[in-house]
Amino acid sequence: MNWPALWAGRASFVVFDAGHGDGAGLAALLSAWRADLRRPARLHYIGLDAQAAMPGWRRLPGHGDNVTVDLVGAPLDDALAQLRTQIDFAWLHRMAGAGTHFARALGRLAAPGMRVRAQALAPAQLRALAAASFAMTPDAGGDEGSADGLYASRRPFAPAPAARARRAVVIGAGLAGSAACQRLVARGWQVTLVERHAHPAGEASGNLAGIVMPLLSRDDNRMTRLSRAAFLFAHDYWDALGGVGHGGVVAGARCGVLQLARDAAHAEVQRAIAAEGRYPPAFAQWLDSAAAAAMLGGPAPHGAWHFAQGGWLRPASACGAMLTACGEALVRRFATGDVHLAQGGEGWRVLDAAGAVVAEAPVVILAGGAQAAKLAQAATLPLAPVRGQVTHLAAGMAPALPFVLCREAYLTPAVRGWHSAGATYDEHADPALRQDSQDANLARLRAMLGDPGAAAGAPLAGRVGFRCVAPDRLPLVGALPDPGAGTRLERLREVPRYPGLYGLLGYASRGLTWAPLAAELLAAQLDGTPLPLEAELADALDPARFLLRERRRNTI
Repeated sequence: MNWPALWAGRASFVVFDAGHGDGAGLAALLSAWRADLRRPARLHYIGLDAQAAMPGWRRLPGHGDNVTVDLVGAPLDDALAQLRTQIDFAWLHRMAGAGTHFARALGRLAAPGMRVRAQALAPAQLRALAAASFAMTPDAGGDEGSADGLYASRRPFAPAPAARARRAVVIGAGLAGSAACQRLVARGWQVTLVERHAHPAGEASGNLAGIVMPLLSRDDNRMTRLSRAAFLFAHDYWDALGGVGHGGVVAGARCGVLQLARDAAHAEVQRAIAAEGRYPPAFAQWLDSAAAAAMLGGPAPHGAWHFAQGGWLRPASACGAMLTACGEALVRRFATGDVHLAQGGEGWRVLDAAGAVVAEAPVVILAGGAQAAKLAQAATLPLAPVRGQVTHLAAGMAPALPFVLCREAYLTPAVRGWHSAGATYDEHADPALRQDSQDANLARLRAMLGDPGAAAGAPLAGRVGFRCVAPDRLPLVGALPDPGAGTRLERLREVPRYPGLYGLLGYASRGLTWAPLAAELLAAQLDGTPLPLEAELADALDPARFLLRERRRNTI
């Protein structure tokens, strides 16, 4: 493939490969891109992986800041329907039995001057390409109507207009904000981080340990699909950043998570999920009661899932690693106290309580969790601060398990001499440690362990944080809606937005799992590059979804 000729003059280049296979095509593409001094600034590869171990999108970090690689475990037509990008080059091979609907989808996704390399297509597939406005090129290496050749979109290529200024302010230095800074800086953005505390991870991201694990469901719902994509991305992301535990840049351990079934009915559903064979054992393995009890060293009457790649991380360490990776490219404005926003100047000004300008940029990203609701522009978002108290148990007061144990509660291995157990979901907003919350944590812990005397006499110790939770328990990722504009709305694209104002909010108890992928999704939206998720799932995270539902109800 003459890649330099194909991508000449383009600032970015998006490749869709209908048959990723063993990855040889990707390897050749990367080799050519790295060897060409006149290459596009960014390269995006989207490969259809028929042998994928699990369904859905998977973005693979580690290929460099200017390269994105997505593997898609889905049928061809489904994958194309879920793409929201323009494609510069499509490689159509391994197309036996693929039908002809793909051609119309490629026509919809075609960038001006798009090329298609067709190999071993059936006559009906070639006719479908022609009907979708693709014509054989003179240097195709084949004849019109042959099974092999190079096709071009009839829309001529023209250089893209100059990109807008890529400067942003991120408000909040917890997991959401730290990940946003790292992903934007890696893409060449100039970023200023604004934090009301004197240090990162001062709010909900300040717990001693947080759990990293996926979710499973029989219907493979949105939460499950997001959890799977985010868990796999985060696993690779921490490795690319410098690793977890054992000398890595992030304190933690991939010690595995054992998730006990709640009861017989819950176990029956889990066995049905396991019987479908969706997941390889390295991702999720169902253990019957005997195997689970042997691993736990105690009763596990209903069996358990073992997530071998799960574990725990110290959130503050993760924040520190992400911010350190930004280096001097990140401007830090800490200890600012509460801030507010005003439009003007370059787009947005971040002002402190005295009205002084802390930072300004065309783009502002709200990533401060429940604190974001204090800002007028986010006040109508249906976000709730939910109190969570974690109980700290000194080493020796809980079983010395080498993995994380969870059911209705969780128990970590000892971290800095302390186990973390919890955490509560309380309806009140008391910031102080409370004995009733500790008692609730210990009751769930004892039920999980099947030991009514576990952690007897434990003193009141732990930490209180306030999660930011949306009604549907999904995060908010994307442009913030302007509720003061527009009335009748039918689609997300019709919802008016505050120009240049975005959110990374509503992570609930899953910040360590969601933060890297959510930041990558927002960075892709800002840059107008391929998304790391299918379009339907990205729409499910759109902050405007709540306003759209409200306006739809009001017009019925």
